Amino acid sequence: MTTASTAPTAQATWGSAIEATRIGEITYRMYCDRPRRIESLLGNADRWGDRPHIVQGDRQLSFADLGTAVRATSARLAELGVRPGHRVMILGWNSPDWIVNFWSVLQAGAVPVLANAWWSPAEVEDAIQLLGIQLTLADESGQAKLPPAAGLGPWRASATPAPAAPRSAGAADDEQQPAAVIFTSGSSGRPKAVELSHRALLAGLQQLLHVSRRLPQQVDESSGDVALHTGPLFHIGGIQTLLRAVMVGGTLVMPAGRFDPADVLRLVEEHKIARWSAVPTMVSRVLAHPDVPTRDVSSLKSITVGGAPVEAELLNRIRIGLPGADARIPTGYGLTENGGQATAASGRDTAQRPGCSGKPLPCVEITFLEHPGLPDREILLRAPTQMTGYLGETAESPIDGDGWLHTGDLGHLDEDGYLWITGRSKDLIIRGGENIAPAAVERALKALPGVEDAAVVGVPHPVLGEEVAAFVVTHDPGATDAALSEALRGRLASFAMPTRWHIGSEPLPTNHAHKVDKVALKKVAVGGGREDVNG
Repeated sequence: MTTASTAPTAQATWGSAIEATRIGEITYRMYCDRPRRIESLLGNADRWGDRPHIVQGDRQLSFADLGTAVRATSARLAELGVRPGHRVMILGWNSPDWIVNFWSVLQAGAVPVLANAWWSPAEVEDAIQLLGIQLTLADESGQAKLPPAAGLGPWRASATPAPAAPRSAGAADDEQQPAAVIFTSGSSGRPKAVELSHRALLAGLQQLLHVSRRLPQQVDESSGDVALHTGPLFHIGGIQTLLRAVMVGGTLVMPAGRFDPADVLRLVEEHKIARWSAVPTMVSRVLAHPDVPTRDVSSLKSITVGGAPVEAELLNRIRIGLPGADARIPTGYGLTENGGQATAASGRDTAQRPGCSGKPLPCVEITFLEHPGLPDREILLRAPTQMTGYLGETAESPIDGDGWLHTGDLGHLDEDGYLWITGRSKDLIIRGGENIAPAAVERALKALPGVEDAAVVGVPHPVLGEEVAAFVVTHDPGATDAALSEALRGRLASFAMPTRWHIGSEPLPTNHAHKVDKVALKKVAVGGGREDVNG
């Protein structure tokens, strides 16, 4: 066992050997040869030169352009007083400027705080006060949300060559230092500010490059493909995408506006997109769009689905609607507090074990905690990718004294070591003393012919405590509550059968993370929300 070193390395190395490494009081599985700082990855971007890196509408940024813009912007940040360790908020929608600003803050030795572009002015002000933000970089919509006293820097990426600003002599190259602050996308309550270290983000990246055989020494100048990015850059998945693209020379195409299934199909056809990472709701909406049969989407060879459990029915719809991706529909499991990903399932895994979340990544340990009364055990994770902690929070950390992150998710490993997610420890419906996992009911509904999407919530019942309310998306006129109930018989225990139905053809509402907004659904189910939320 070794103890983590804080000394900088002159040449970042990327190995595959792993050993037990003690950090503070916790021992993690860590790569022996690893980079120490996120900004060092920019050196790898030089390999790709004038290759297109970011494409959005009429704007295009090459890898060489990225280096030029980052040097100019980081120098400007230094002139504005940004110093190593300062927190700089990035507030804006996906754009080449967002990406340049992210790298520039890191190059200046500061910590990018990734604000949610959907926030209200009050939420923006709250985050600025909570984290002691020194400077904010905001696009036009973001600037309108800033409080009057907020320090504001330039948003637009500069094309003027400039030398990189020297980092202060006192700046350490400790991989344990904070690299980014990312806010959880909770569906209720105040989002938590998750602090991730350089070690955490780089360990996550190295694992994914390792298992996909894309470590720097394993790729040549022909590496790289064209990928579509439709999720917010300010989520953990956005950061994972940016880091990977710099390492493998990938071109990222981003929509110019809000998520639109028709626009996704157009971009795939126009740019010959090979890879797309998305949450199940996005994929489902694209598959339901009438343009699917008329667009040439044959270039799309891989669709990575994550952010929520992936049901067998959705996998079948992908294989039918987007046959080019038939053999490559990988998925995985993770959360922001764990640095984004803990397990990975290959396309072959999802074909052979539809619904599984794959095996643990090389540095990830998994164990389980028994909770009396729950249908399965809680998943606990330990990995060098996990967060340092929540900032500004008085709530107890989900990481215990032995380094285990209590996820709140329920599941189990099968005999071959594959993880299966079966529900949430706090997302149970208790009907007449019986525990019901909404995920299990949703899985049964989505397996029914004609059902395109489904979500289940618990609603109060005067006698039973709670009952099951089901929201179903279908275009089948014969899909009545009686017909669906009959189809479910034999698939679910009698106490788990839905007793309230909301059946329609409109997509289910989603939150900022493009996950089904169960808070909104519950309001409808109890009569406190829009009655037309689903049809």
